[in-house]
Amino acid sequence: MRFDIISVLPDLLTSPFAHSILQRAQTKGIAEIVVHNLRDYATNKQKSVDDYPYGGGSGMVMSIPPFAACIEKLKCERSYDEVIFMSPDGETLNQTIANGLSIKKNIIILCGHYKGIDQRIRDIYVTREISIGDYVLSGGELPAAVLVDAVTRLIPGVLNDETSALSDSFQGELLDAPIYTRPADWQGHRVPDVLLSGHEAKINEWRHEEALKRTQQRRPDLLK
Repeated sequence: MRFDIISVLPDLLTSPFAHSILQRAQTKGIAEIVVHNLRDYATNKQKSVDDYPYGGGSGMVMSIPPFAACIEKLKCERSYDEVIFMSPDGETLNQTIANGLSIKKNIIILCGHYKGIDQRIRDIYVTREISIGDYVLSGGELPAAVLVDAVTRLIPGVLNDETSALSDSFQGELLDAPIYTRPADWQGHRVPDVLLSGHEAKINEWRHEEALKRTQQRRPDLLK
């Protein structure tokens, strides 16, 4: 799977993709993550990629030509399943969206900055807009990293234990049950006896009940 991320601040994405699961996914050749510097596609000597908004108002707007040039170049090289714009007014990222994107082959992700991007880029090129929450960040780079992480870990072969992703919170529309490891007793705080019993059916039943209880307490909206 290939991600092409277009950003005016590509260095912000160096660290998230250079460690842990995302690094292993790239080393294995399972995922390819390419970050493109939007300024490389600027059409003026100053390499500026923004301008004042029509109609007045505060902030600067990212202009059409650099985005269009980069997107068109990429589309000449391969076909893309989605062109995603990370936007606070997009659909909120959840596990169902991540699952659906994990079976795609090629995805372009646009990172906005400043006041935002010219609406015509969204109208002409963008096939999907995704938000990571009801708040505003300085740019789309961190949301893009979140999206890539959420999707990449679901691709077969990325995780050493592929069943791990299937038992994550939200996969079964429930939050995950409490988890424990050694020691079994720490300063009088014991691991539930059922987890030490070796009885698989009882353990699974306990985990389901605890997951349901936690979901009812913390995210009752998931049960509607």
